[in-house]
Amino acid sequence: MSLSALSPETWCFDLAWIPQNAYLVGGAVRDAILKRESEYLDLDFVLPDVAVQVARKIASHYKAGFVLLDSDRQIARVVFKQATVDFAQQQGERLIDDLHRRDFTINAIAYSPHTQEFIDPLKGCNDLQQRIIRMVSPANLQDDPLRLLRAYRQAAQLGFEIEAETQAAIVNFAPLLSNIAAERVRVELGYLLNSSMGSRGLISAWQDGLLKTWFANTERSHLSKLALIDASAITLKQLPLSQPLSDTIKTTWLGIAKLACLVTHSIELAEIELQQLTYSRAEIRAVTTVLKLLPQLQATAGDLSLKEQYLLFRQAGVVFPALAVLAAANGMSKADLTPLTDRYLNPTDPVAHPQLLVNGKDLMQALQIAPSPLVGELLNKIAIAQIEGKISTPIQAIDLAATLLKSAGTIDR
Repeated sequence: MSLSALSPETWCFDLAWIPQNAYLVGGAVRDAILKRESEYLDLDFVLPDVAVQVARKIASHYKAGFVLLDSDRQIARVVFKQATVDFAQQQGERLIDDLHRRDFTINAIAYSPHTQEFIDPLKGCNDLQQRIIRMVSPANLQDDPLRLLRAYRQAAQLGFEIEAETQAAIVNFAPLLSNIAAERVRVELGYLLNSSMGSRGLISAWQDGLLKTWFANTERSHLSKLALIDASAITLKQLPLSQPLSDTIKTTWLGIAKLACLVTHSIELAEIELQQLTYSRAEIRAVTTVLKLLPQLQATAGDLSLKEQYLLFRQAGVVFPALAVLAAANGMSKADLTPLTDRYLNPTDPVAHPQLLVNGKDLMQALQIAPSPLVGELLNKIAIAQIEGKISTPIQAIDLAATLLKSAGTIDR
């Protein structure tokens, strides 16, 4: 069997560093059996003892990152450029005891890289063949209720179905999810939000009561938009919807559009819901910007003057891809959106990405005015006059600003 993740030749370290009694477990084994490949390896080893010491030695030898994840349970992580490798102390006296404590049978398969032996006491390989998510036991779901939501995430990632008894247990234990730290819930939601395959999982999780604590006012009509967002993302595939907000914020613009469907459509209440889930300021600002601008964009049906287009792009900024795909999901035609998306995608477009003739410092020096919101208003007026072809030089821009200052009440927001 050719299983890339199970082959030491694909690892960032030599097999000799792994003790004979160590087993590879979890997602790496599952994905290898399914022949799912990834450019980044995520390996989990279980050892009966000295797990942290082994991790520390490997990190030291290869000058890799070392993180002690849990000193009580003896879990450590080694971070390479192309792999993350976790080493955990075996839970229970035997490996089989450890496997019986896991979440789902497909994640309870162990593999010995030394003997190429599979240990599968819960028949996880059978469930992989049948493409189902089956719990190891109800008690294991209760022990860590985040596993309830993880079932939907893994079903979405793998294209599997949740087995009937497992789903019934999830529905029964759904209220327990409210006891889980919001940060952990947010991470699981992120997998579902950022993937086009995740919408079905989000809908199922909502139907089974898992999202009630976090999105109390979400209605079925809101959820119906999720599939439309995925379809619209294909139509607007030229937009960078799979791009994360930043290097440190992994939520994508597709995820922002979906979050805007899930939250209460009152901006104030949406902020509270997102804060409870510990979303960052940037993510909250992105979602609320979409909620604010969507009605304005829909009302215009694409019939926007150059001034209105400039103001829309100025307010939307980098959030525009999420706004566009949500507008499409809400019925705005591609023909109406195309002029705007074309402008956004053109880095030299004077409306979406204007190159101002003057900046705020230029205005303050030329007109002898102090820093204030007035400077921003003047710059907006200058930019609009520029894209409308009324001015084309810095001198004309300064003259326009001077004229506006002399004419009280002509500067509007």
